[in-house]
Amino acid sequence: MSFATLVDRVRFEFMEMPGMELTLAQAGRLWNMGADDCRFVIDSLVDTGFLRWTTQRTIVRTGRA
Repeated sequence: MSFATLVDRVRFEFMEMPGMELTLAQAGRLWNMGADDCRFVIDSLVDTGFLRWTTQRTIVRTGRA
């Protein structure tokens, strides 16, 4: 699966479930990705401002309180 496809898949999941909050390990299991690949996808979505890291080191969609 291409990097762009993985990014689109993760973006879609967060759009479908706006309250979703995951640790990096949970995200890797959910999308069946290794830790490094998952971190790369998540970091790219954080860099674009779509996702953000919380102080608890979980991933949420930007704009969520």
